[in-house]
Amino acid sequence: MPIVGQRHPIVLAIACLTFSAFLFSLMGICIRYASHSVDNYTIVFFRNWVGLILFLPFIFRQGIDFVKTDKIWMHTWRSVIGLAAMYGFFYAIAHLELSNAMVFTYSSPIFIPFIAWLFLKERISMLMLCAAALGFIGVFFVAKPDQGLLNLMSVVGIVSSLCAAMAFVTVRALTQTEPPERIVFYFCLIGAFLSGIPMLWVWRPYKLEELFFLIAAGLLANVSQLFMSHAYRLAPAGQIAPINYVAIIFAGIWGFLLWNELPDVHSLIGFGFILLAIFLCSPFMQKTK
Repeated sequence: MPIVGQRHPIVLAIACLTFSAFLFSLMGICIRYASHSVDNYTIVFFRNWVGLILFLPFIFRQGIDFVKTDKIWMHTWRSVIGLAAMYGFFYAIAHLELSNAMVFTYSSPIFIPFIAWLFLKERISMLMLCAAALGFIGVFFVAKPDQGLLNLMSVVGIVSSLCAAMAFVTVRALTQTEPPERIVFYFCLIGAFLSGIPMLWVWRPYKLEELFFLIAAGLLANVSQLFMSHAYRLAPAGQIAPINYVAIIFAGIWGFLLWNELPDVHSLIGFGFILLAIFLCSPFMQKTK
């Protein structure tokens, strides 16, 4: 029973993070369609403002005391680096095959265990290191190094992943004292005003179809953020982060169904390594104290 009691939060955390990845893959579909006629600045802007508007009724119901925090500097840091990652990720989704874009989007688990160890002093087990290494090998195969791994798009993806890793670890630190709803609210609040600056130059009237995909992307992204925050509240970041890789599988399915994007042999090998990394970080493989 003690073993079950220790593992149950990890199982729930993995379920939350898996559902978060699924919603994020649906968001990728909306971004891909929106990007046919809408620029990246607008997509990021709507993603943040939709989230902020969603939270206003919740804030009014909870009262102004709910938004009071003594961690404003951490919220600001999480928002700035998260926004930087968002610009890079959305750009990749618009210009790459969906599954390959998700590879860069979710390669952040490679960095998370080390950042969590550096800033949160979380223990890194050999199993975590193996999962991260296998995940990196999988990313390497899917990214097609023979086609130029270190091109401009790859650099944008990797830097965005590093920023996302720092954001995820900051979320883990914030969940020690802050509820997930407050974390997402401040991310939307700060991100909305920062992303509004470029809109002074690119704003224009938008078609109904464009608004549909922009608003849907914002809705899916924010619900995904809530599930992600709950997941990192339940388990250490370095322990469950490789679960994020499952979004690549979801994206591959959507890419095939919607755009007839077929993975080649290298991608299939990469997906295999990624699935193995997910298995290694599952609760059945984690050592209990």
